[in-house]
Amino acid sequence: MNGTLIFILNTLAVCGAVAAACVAVRAEKRIDSVIALAATGSFIALEFILLQAPDVAIAEASVGAVLSTVLFIIALRRVDTEKGEEK
Repeated sequence: MNGTLIFILNTLAVCGAVAAACVAVRAEKRIDSVIALAATGSFIALEFILLQAPDVAIAEASVGAVLSTVLFIIALRRVDTEKGEEK
């Protein structure tokens, strides 16, 4: 691939990760924060692919984007049902 294209893709992946992390911090609803954290993990996995580290990218995608998101959603459901309120 062309060096300029790689630079542009790296820049977009890093900016996407930073933007998603900012949304995760600023979100008012908890579920929005969890979704933004999943997006952050996805952007980081994309960055690892661009840096030619596919094994690390697979680990980041499976843990950072999928497993932690599922665990957060399960935890939020349990907390909301115990409190009896919807957030």
